Amino acid sequence: MFYPKQTMFRSIDEHVREIDAAPWRVSSSANDYPADWHIPPHSHNKHQLIYAIAGVMVVHAALHQWTVPPSRGIWMPSGQEHAIRCIGQVKMRSVFVQPDASLDLPNDPKAVSISPLLSELIQASIGIAEPYPDNSREARVMNLILDELKILPTLPLHLPQPADPRVAIICASLQENPGDHATLADWSGRLHLDEKTIQRLFQKGTGMTFGQWRQQARLLQALERIAVGERIIDVAGALGYESPSAFATMFKKQFGVTPSQFFK
Repeated sequence: MFYPKQTMFRSIDEHVREIDAAPWRVSSSANDYPADWHIPPHSHNKHQLIYAIAGVMVVHAALHQWTVPPSRGIWMPSGQEHAIRCIGQVKMRSVFVQPDASLDLPNDPKAVSISPLLSELIQASIGIAEPYPDNSREARVMNLILDELKILPTLPLHLPQPADPRVAIICASLQENPGDHATLADWSGRLHLDEKTIQRLFQKGTGMTFGQWRQQARLLQALERIAVGERIIDVAGALGYESPSAFATMFKKQFGVTPSQFFK
């Protein structure tokens, strides 16, 4: 988990108070952060779409973790505490929406795809100053953003974090050393737990098998490494794949495209 730093220029509490106090139905903000910046745990009384036009974000919320590359985003419902770690320089753009059941917006946090239309709308909205007339161009831009938020496609960028401390030991080790080839039998010996017990705890705590969780952890770490310029051959080796082609095959199986296509 993160150890909070102060945000640049002002505290996170001041930033949250300013956003939450704004009366507007939809608003947006732009914030740029240096590499390795940490935004400490906080929440808003508004829904938030967190979107980076540059850089990678690693987002934590409760027992959830997402790795979010450029042109993807995180939908964070109101009241959900979350923290963000920046991989590389991050240019963050956010949309905030007052909770309103009639809008039929998602109730759960999730990684989402950002369409070219929504991306342009968000960037156009940054310069919009409230208040504005209901029938103005500004109002139409904000209403179009609301329409796009209702149809956000979910992406497989989620890595659930287990509550059970025994499984958490395994998960922390795998994230620290993703190339580790230790088997269930190896972990059974280390933790003095039956293999079936470990598998059951993984399934109960993460919804994944041990192998599925390790594979997802490797692929999400690959996104971080590729985004900051590491070569595919080096990423594949560091994450324990036999060859770059084996890595590319698994990557395409999970994300539908090759690593190079993903970042285009």
